[in-house]
Amino acid sequence: MGEFAHLHLHTQYSLLDGACKLPDLMTRAREVGVKALAMTDHGVLYGAIEFYKAAEKHGIKPIIGCELYVAKRSRHDRTPHVDDDQHHLVVLAKDDTGYRNVVKLSSIGFVDGFYYKPRVDLEALDRHRDGIIVLSACLAGEIASLILQGNREGAKRKAAEYKEVFGPDNFFLELQSNGIREQDQVNAALMEISRELGIPLVATNDVHYVRREDARVHDVLLCIQTGKTIDDKDRLRFPTDEFFLKSPEEMEAAFKDVPEALENALAIAERCNFKFEFGRSAVPAFEVPEGYTEETYLRHLCLEGLKRRYGEAAGDLVARLNYELDVIVKMGYAGYFLIVWDFIRFARERGIYVGPGRGSAPGSLVSYALGITDIDPIKYGLIFERFLNPERVTMPDIDVDFCFERRGEVIDYVTRKYGSDRVAQIITFGTMAARAAIRDVGRVLNFPYNEVDRIAKLVPTEPGTTIEKALASSPELKAAYDQDEKVRNLIDMARAVEGMPRHASVHAAGVVISKDPLVEHVPLYRTNDDAITTQFAMEDLEQIGVLKMDFLGLRTLTVIGKAIEIIRRTRGEDIDISKIPLDDPAVYEALRQGDSLGVFQLESSLFQGLLREVRPTCFEDIIAILALGRPGPMGRIQDFAQQKHGEKPVEYPHPDLEPVLKETYGNMLYQEQVMMVASTLAGFTLGEADILRRAMGKKKPEVLAAQREKFMEGARKRGVDDETAAQVFDLMEFFSGYGFNKSHSAAYAMISYRTAWLKVHYPVEFMTALLTSVTGASDKVAFYVDACRQKGIEVLPPDINESLEDFTAVGGRIRFGLAAVKNVGRGAVQAIIEARAAGGRFRSLADFCDRVDLREVNKKALESLIRCGAFDSTGAKRAALLMVLDSTYDAASAGRREREKGQASFFDLFDEKGEFASSEVPLPSVAEFSERERLSMEKELLGLYVSGHPLQGVAPKLREHVSAQVATLADHPDGDEVSVGGIITAFRKIVTKNTGQPMAFFTLEDLTGSVEVVVFPRVYEECFKFIAEDAIVLVQGRLDVKEEGPKLLANTVLPFSPDAVVIPVDGEATTKAKLERLKKKLEGAGGNGTIPVFLRVTTPVGVAVVSTSPHTWVSAETRESLSALIAGGERRDEVRQGFGTGR
Repeated sequence: MGEFAHLHLHTQYSLLDGACKLPDLMTRAREVGVKALAMTDHGVLYGAIEFYKAAEKHGIKPIIGCELYVAKRSRHDRTPHVDDDQHHLVVLAKDDTGYRNVVKLSSIGFVDGFYYKPRVDLEALDRHRDGIIVLSACLAGEIASLILQGNREGAKRKAAEYKEVFGPDNFFLELQSNGIREQDQVNAALMEISRELGIPLVATNDVHYVRREDARVHDVLLCIQTGKTIDDKDRLRFPTDEFFLKSPEEMEAAFKDVPEALENALAIAERCNFKFEFGRSAVPAFEVPEGYTEETYLRHLCLEGLKRRYGEAAGDLVARLNYELDVIVKMGYAGYFLIVWDFIRFARERGIYVGPGRGSAPGSLVSYALGITDIDPIKYGLIFERFLNPERVTMPDIDVDFCFERRGEVIDYVTRKYGSDRVAQIITFGTMAARAAIRDVGRVLNFPYNEVDRIAKLVPTEPGTTIEKALASSPELKAAYDQDEKVRNLIDMARAVEGMPRHASVHAAGVVISKDPLVEHVPLYRTNDDAITTQFAMEDLEQIGVLKMDFLGLRTLTVIGKAIEIIRRTRGEDIDISKIPLDDPAVYEALRQGDSLGVFQLESSLFQGLLREVRPTCFEDIIAILALGRPGPMGRIQDFAQQKHGEKPVEYPHPDLEPVLKETYGNMLYQEQVMMVASTLAGFTLGEADILRRAMGKKKPEVLAAQREKFMEGARKRGVDDETAAQVFDLMEFFSGYGFNKSHSAAYAMISYRTAWLKVHYPVEFMTALLTSVTGASDKVAFYVDACRQKGIEVLPPDINESLEDFTAVGGRIRFGLAAVKNVGRGAVQAIIEARAAGGRFRSLADFCDRVDLREVNKKALESLIRCGAFDSTGAKRAALLMVLDSTYDAASAGRREREKGQASFFDLFDEKGEFASSEVPLPSVAEFSERERLSMEKELLGLYVSGHPLQGVAPKLREHVSAQVATLADHPDGDEVSVGGIITAFRKIVTKNTGQPMAFFTLEDLTGSVEVVVFPRVYEECFKFIAEDAIVLVQGRLDVKEEGPKLLANTVLPFSPDAVVIPVDGEATTKAKLERLKKKLEGAGGNGTIPVFLRVTTPVGVAVVSTSPHTWVSAETRESLSALIAGGERRDEVRQGFGTGR
């Protein structure tokens, strides 16, 4: 077997062009005996670290390079139709200097030269030529292009120029064998130029995919990139299937007449010896006051903070503080903590709300003393080693939540302090997940949309689901794959592209800070909106030691800040949210009732049920509830609740573990408890216990076996028998699978509690802030407006005399903000508020037009304000105002133009107050719009009904008969059975093509939003008499959750009656005999009436509402006779299939 090095290769990071997945690439390279591989993605170094590590793991020499785009003129030239195209040029890093220059060249392409592509030019190449080897590239290279244009002399001159710039030993003419006729022509000319100028040749294969048969996968990728289908004739495609990873033997056969080109490939590989240095720190130094080092200043700040936090008790905690500081200093992270302390200090001083912590950082007393976190690690038993383990040196990870609206100010501060060339946001890659891959490939292969959607939805939605896993877990998908060749081809192709990066974007929170200019370590990327980010993703940045952290924007902190601001403005009260009592009985009473809409992390129906079941009485209960409400521990909820309420005995695996597990009633709910169990029972240090916890999470058998033996030995030394020790280890292993980070749960429980406290004590102000936070999302606004109404808080339409930009608290009520009105921009809103502040309330439309800057508030905006009711406070009818809008607006505009010209009107000369000069137009006497018309206009312009709702009178009763509100449907899994009630606001009937049967589509709207309902022919035939516009109905059906939102596939549509009978049912106590008795009693009560009968079934997993069969419905006369039946608690009749799941 011969040897060869591939020096021109495109990985998956040549986005939607390179089809080489790295694991597969490396496996194949080792199989065929390739000695070295160079990564040369188009213009980027996205995958450099991943490529490097994968190659080393497989025993292949990695070479870092890039196929640059070279501008035809200067990289600064951007003339359309002149500078649209670029040439290609391959650069490879020989050494550390070369790598830095490749990094700088790729960065220059994005930061300075981007025009369609990231471009460099000869000036940049000359400036960064040291340490690199250059290849002339493919047919898109400049020399090859000149040859194909018939300009052989020009090609020769360009080759000579490159030789002069890079040196005779560092520039190579690139030969390829790919079956393209033009390539043969170029190869012949290149060999002649090589002989004439003494420029060496090198053989490459411009690898774009791993195996020859992968050419079709690559073709599909190109179609995804360009938005074409495989059948489009006029599209980008590679003319042959030769661009694969050829073996040394295949390359020798292709270049048997030019053996030196093969030898040069190996020689170049020998010369390229750049190695990444992982684990090296590039954290910037923190400037400390004179007389301090980073270490002593950190200690000084911590001791001050300890006294501030604990007062007289601080002395007892110095030993813990010193222990943490010693670990931090020994690991070299004093500067890191000072940097984080500094930008959090900046935020707090500027009134920017900062979260109490997240992740494992709240386990650190140093973090608490510095004010980085706001949760007491001593009081809540949080563990430092879960955050920073002295026995496993890793970079600390302090992620910080900031007010969503002001997070950018903190990033700007960090940028100014350390330098814009040393701070950047971080790139992230959107990858083709299983469903998306199927849809993308289906479009390319010309599959009908409905068919692709059906197949894609057979893939489960659980995180981490791959097509491979889906085929194993979804019988329907597997059957379609096995039985239909077209489906099999689709899925196989989707599996081939699955996981490949599709596009680059900015990480939502990641920021990197370096002690040197970032370009010395990391290639840079410019986004479409001109933000500069790294080209390396977050996990790769950690490898090379630059300081990476998350500056997260948390909308809830913005809500807390706005609520406190509103309270200060409307009540004159200053609230320090960090000082509120954590034992407020009213807060826990509200939570026990499940009254948690708007409460951070606790507002879903799942958590509302959990709150009602656990019935929290202290802050620790909230910490536990946040940890319980996840897929893993949900099976423990009932035990936990029963043990808390004394309904089930609390048992400990060993008496010594009672102090560790007492707060969670014997359950290992937190990762920290797993660590403490190992420490208490087997004598592990907490550092060793953290290593054990991680090993249990990774489930590597050989590692776990060693840890088990160590645990058993430690337990024996402490007098614990082997049987008990083995049982405890098994329990730890089981619980570690879903154990939650208590530090994170405690910190987020603090935010939960603070929002609950505000909601209980300042409901109007809190809901005002909450509504403002979701402005622009009409479905969420509708949901929270409905929540306000249920709490007795009135929500009013916008008003030119009261509204501010956002929602406003006014006299115990909430007023819509002007910015919520469609067609009214922020500039218009500011103009209205400024005019009102200067001159008081607006008396009329003319007064408004005379005083407000009409250059900001145009006629369309005014019309929208009138139609939505914002002028109602002037006392004028909306219909009348719309009739005089044009004349009033035009008169005011004309008056303004005259005043700007300095021309006073005749009347201005005689009237100081300008009354004669007013644009007042008499209002006509016309009928006002009907209530329905007014509501319709509000819905159109605000996205929802505000002053009223067609369902207003029946809404409380309607809620008793449904299992879900429209706004919560997106939280349900695909295929879930639900019942929803509302009014039909749009209705469309069609006839199916295949059977000629009628079916229907309609929009169902409740007080929280609207959803499309699909009624197929069978259901339509049964229920058509109930389906009509403005009808109030109950729909039971199956959710069809798509990316664009859920639809409801109706199983039945029933008329709603506020007189409907609801019979409570205990689902666990129901027997067949009781069902029969109930059926007979219902039939005996009348039957065949028009008033529906519903059963409200309570089970351990929730509440469902089901309708009985229509023949058991009752009349008005017999309705009252059911009272005794309901009071007696009898059970249900034969029920239609599952009217909702009650989730």
